[in-house]
Amino acid sequence: MKVLFIQAMSTEAATSEMVYPIGIVTLATLLKEDHTIEIFDMNIQEDPFSQLKEKLQSYPPEVICVSLRNIDPLGNKMTSLMPPFVATVKMIAALVPKGKIIVGGTGFSLFPKRIMEELPEIQYGIIGEGENTLPQLLENLENPSHLKGLCFRKAGEIVILNPSRELDMEYDYIQPDRKLLNPELYNSRNSYVQAMGVETKRGCPFHCSYCVYPNLQGRKLRCRDPKQVVDEIELLSKEYGIERVHFTDPVVNIPKGHLERICSLLIERNVQVKWSGFFREDYLDEKNMMLFRDSGCECFSFSPDGLSQEALDVLGKGLKIEDIIRAAKLSASTGVLSVYHFMVNVPGESEATIKKGMELIDEIYAIHQETKSLGTVVLNNVRLYPDTPIYEIAKKQGLLSPSTDLLYPVYYNPEPFSSIRHRLETLHLCKNIFMWQELK
Repeated sequence: MKVLFIQAMSTEAATSEMVYPIGIVTLATLLKEDHTIEIFDMNIQEDPFSQLKEKLQSYPPEVICVSLRNIDPLGNKMTSLMPPFVATVKMIAALVPKGKIIVGGTGFSLFPKRIMEELPEIQYGIIGEGENTLPQLLENLENPSHLKGLCFRKAGEIVILNPSRELDMEYDYIQPDRKLLNPELYNSRNSYVQAMGVETKRGCPFHCSYCVYPNLQGRKLRCRDPKQVVDEIELLSKEYGIERVHFTDPVVNIPKGHLERICSLLIERNVQVKWSGFFREDYLDEKNMMLFRDSGCECFSFSPDGLSQEALDVLGKGLKIEDIIRAAKLSASTGVLSVYHFMVNVPGESEATIKKGMELIDEIYAIHQETKSLGTVVLNNVRLYPDTPIYEIAKKQGLLSPSTDLLYPVYYNPEPFSSIRHRLETLHLCKNIFMWQELK
């Protein structure tokens, strides 16, 4: 069977940071022995729709698997990635009318029913993990059994089955065959974000009130064998000249000891690759921070999210302000660049919590001043998703109407502090400029 995997547009502009689509490459790897496979990433094309048309005409597939990674760019932006996705699906249906369209990806998994209602051209959807479901679906496309995560139409209704969130990452994870999509196509495209991702685990045990990771991957941590992770990084370095990778885990440094083992192996094998990931503040100590630095960590990305203890509590972070300050001191001592992400105007915001937030930003800058190791402080409002605690809070506060469509960007940002992000960004930017420039 001829199968074409398409990575739908996941950036709002050709100049945006690109991400190598390891999801569809992994699925293509699983199918390559039994099917004819090609992959097309719209994000790296000069003229995405024109070139998609050429691909569909030169390689008319029987099955088209479309991955929707993002539904919008986040970062307080109101741009939606649904319009180009809708155009993509409709172009496929027009050019390959006999082809079966199957949609998956993180963005689709958040809104499967809504998206399938919008696009009757979609025959099937898959939410959650597709490694087991997609191969079985292709075995019987006309009348598939009830597979985990399968979305289909029955008697005019859309049926959404419970997703797969239990792939054994130690024994059943298949390393993506990058020969199917050359990583060199992504080299030197980005100025900030590492284009190449590597998974070390799936799942997140925490209960952040705005987050969808537990819904997508489950709460149970499922870890890969550290040796296999390092084998993959070493291959990327030797075969494709990859110099920087990003660990795609929701939190990279849990459980204790897993990342430490990966880093020890990177040092032992002298793998010269820089890496980054999102860290949990209360799992850090002087010993593992130095190990992370020595193994190639080039950026500690923190997402404590709350600028005050009140904000941390309402966001369900399970952290203390002291944990953030302690992590800042540890990261500053390594000299490695650090980036902090915070949510602003969260439920319960007041002038008092805003003052505490400003004081925390001041303290973070003071901690990093000597080593000049602070990259930036990112300030966002909370993007609202269904089935999250903060969405329920917004509903109870009357901030959402029955007609509110969360498929498109909706942020928690009520009055009277709807402009507080701009005030805090001004504070941050001035401090950032003054940290790097000696102004006398």
